[in-house]
Amino acid sequence: MTRLIVGPFNRVEGDLEVRLDIADGRVARAEVTAPMYRGFENLLTGRAPHDALVIVPRICGICSVSQSVAAARALADAAGITPPPNGVLATDLMLACENLADHLTHFYLFFMPDFTRPVYAGRPWFDAAQQRFAAGQGSHARAAIAARQRWFELIGTLGGKWPHTHSIQPGGSSRAVDAAERLRLLAKVREFRAFLEATTFGAQLEEVATLDSEAALDAWWAADPQRGDLRLFLTVSADLGLPGLGAGPGRYLSYGAFHAPDGSPAVPAGLWDATLGRLLPLDLAGITEDPSHAWLADGGQVARHPSQGLTVPDADKPGAYSWNKAPRLAGQVVETGAIARQLASGQPLLRAAVARWGGTVHTRVLARLIELARVVPWMEQWLLALQPREPFCGPDALPEQAAGVGLAEAARGALGHWLRVERGRIASYQIVAPTSWNFSPRDAAGRPGALEAALVGAPVQPGEATPVAVQHIVRSFDPCMVCTVH
Repeated sequence: MTRLIVGPFNRVEGDLEVRLDIADGRVARAEVTAPMYRGFENLLTGRAPHDALVIVPRICGICSVSQSVAAARALADAAGITPPPNGVLATDLMLACENLADHLTHFYLFFMPDFTRPVYAGRPWFDAAQQRFAAGQGSHARAAIAARQRWFELIGTLGGKWPHTHSIQPGGSSRAVDAAERLRLLAKVREFRAFLEATTFGAQLEEVATLDSEAALDAWWAADPQRGDLRLFLTVSADLGLPGLGAGPGRYLSYGAFHAPDGSPAVPAGLWDATLGRLLPLDLAGITEDPSHAWLADGGQVARHPSQGLTVPDADKPGAYSWNKAPRLAGQVVETGAIARQLASGQPLLRAAVARWGGTVHTRVLARLIELARVVPWMEQWLLALQPREPFCGPDALPEQAAGVGLAEAARGALGHWLRVERGRIASYQIVAPTSWNFSPRDAAGRPGALEAALVGAPVQPGEATPVAVQHIVRSFDPCMVCTVH
C-alpha cells in the first residue's frame, strides 16, 4: 500500500488536501483535510446580534447571500417574527440567483474543464469538450461567464450589490421593488433562460425539467447528441463510467428551499433514504458535530448539538487531521446538495437515477443541471407574484435572552446557523455548512465522511500524482472550504 497526498486543488473555493492510501491501483482509504482555520464563529461572540448580518456574509465571496439568509432567519426565529410575503419572495429571488450562478460556475468553470486534459485526447468527444470548456478559452465557458455577469444584475437591483448584500433582514428585504423594476428583473430572468435554452440544454427549460426517467433522458439525448452541453456531459459520463464513480452514503439531507407564491415550500425538508426509497421527517434535534478528528477541543463531550457547540482550536490534538468537525444526523453520515433537494422534491428522473446508481459523480452533476431548469421558471412566477405597493420588510426586535435557528439551502446544500443571545449580546453562534457535511472527517466511531467514503475504490493510474478520477469525485461535490472552516 502506498500513500498519496493530493492538493492543493485548483478550481476549488478554499484550501483542500486529500490523503489517499492506494492498493492494487485503487483508493483503499481517504482522509479529507481542511487545512485552514478562520474562526468566524468566535468573532461573533459578545457582539450585538444584528452584527451577524454584516459579518457572516463575509465568510465567503461566492455564497454570501446563503449566509445572509441563514443569519436573518436565525434572528427572525429568535425574535419570533415572520417576514411579509414580498420579503419572502425577494429573499428567495436573491438566494436563487446566487445558487443558480454557482451551478453555472461549477459546470462550466470547475467541473467540465477536467475533460479537456491531455489524458482524454483520444476520446471521440474530446475536440468538442476542448472547444466548449477549455479553461480561459472554451467558447461556451466564456459565454457562461458573460451570462453570469449579467445575471447578477438581478441581485444588484434586489439587494444593492453582490456579494455581501445587506438588504436581507430578519423582517424580510429592506429594498422594495417598484413595478418598473419588476419588469426589468423579469427581463433579466428571461435573458438567462435564453442562454440556458440555447447553450446549456438546447431545449426549453420545461422540457428538461419534466424528464421523468432514465429512458426519457436517453431518448432526449439520442434525438440530437451534439445539441447543448447537457447532452455532451451525458456523452462524456457514459463513456467514462461516471454513473458508477464516487458513490455517496445513500442518505440525503434537505432543509427545504424556496416558497411557492402561496407561501408553501417549493422544496420540502427531510432526509431522503435511498434504501427505503422515501422521504423521512427531519429531526433537527438529531444533528450533532463530532470533533474527534478535528483540531478542535471537545470540552469533555464528544458529540454536541450545534446549539451547544464549541469552536476552540487545539492545533496539537492527537489523531486530528482537519479543522472541520464531523456533522452527523442521528449518528449517520449524510450527503447534501442539489441532489438532496431534487430527491426531496420528488423529481422523478433524479429519483430513478439515484435508485439505480446512487449519489455519484453523474447524478450530482445531473441534479445541478436539472435544478437550473426547474428554478428559473419558478423565479418568473415569484416576480409576477410580487406586490410593489405592499411591504417588503417588517420591524424586528430581539429580547435580551433569546435563541434561534436559521436554515437555508445554499447551492451546495443544507446550511444551518444556531444563535444564542444573553443580556442582549451573542453568547454563542455555530454554523454547519454544506461542505461541513460532505467533507467531514471521521467521527468517534471511525465512520468516514461522505467524500471520504465516496473516494474509496476510485481508480489510480500508474504515475498519477493527481488522479483524474479523484478530481472528478471531489469536484462533483463542489466544495466550498472557506465556509467549512468559518
